[in-house]
Amino acid sequence: MKTNEKILLLSCCGPCSCAVIKKMAEDGVDFAVAFYNPNIRPLSEYEKRRDENKRVCEIYHVPFIELEYDNARWCALTKGLENEPERGKRCDICFQMRLTRVMEYALNNGFTAVSSVLGVSRYKDLDQVNRAAARAGQKTGCPYIEIEGRKNGMQDLRLELIKELGLYNQNYCGCKPRE
Repeated sequence: MKTNEKILLLSCCGPCSCAVIKKMAEDGVDFAVAFYNPNIRPLSEYEKRRDENKRVCEIYHVPFIELEYDNARWCALTKGLENEPERGKRCDICFQMRLTRVMEYALNNGFTAVSSVLGVSRYKDLDQVNRAAARAGQKTGCPYIEIEGRKNGMQDLRLELIKELGLYNQNYCGCKPRE
């Protein structure tokens, strides 16, 4: 990342973001974390994830920004795709909706680029996230910086931090609990 960048990092939860937040903070990157996850249901689950993500940010002294919880809009955009598997069409729409909103916020609030940890989980397709980010970037004019949060020791660091920090680690993405 360029030293003159001011990054807004879209985060889905503390467990997926903790290693990336720690590394970016230790590397001296100028960034804040945006929590925009209207896909997470029920509201009590959303609040747990938000609070854990905020706690991770507090540990590393990173600004935390919570955007609106707009589950009704998310449901309307994904209507008819309720039975899609993870990595399917619902994820395409979800990623693009969330990245577009965070990019709009970034441009209006002094950030120079957006990044995300949406592809950190083994259940997600990083290329799918990056394609959605490219579409959102074309729509908004906001640059996107790709992050690889699994390789080069990041997965091991993530698992270590989940344990060390005692993070609440959910067992589903947010939009549809796994059975």
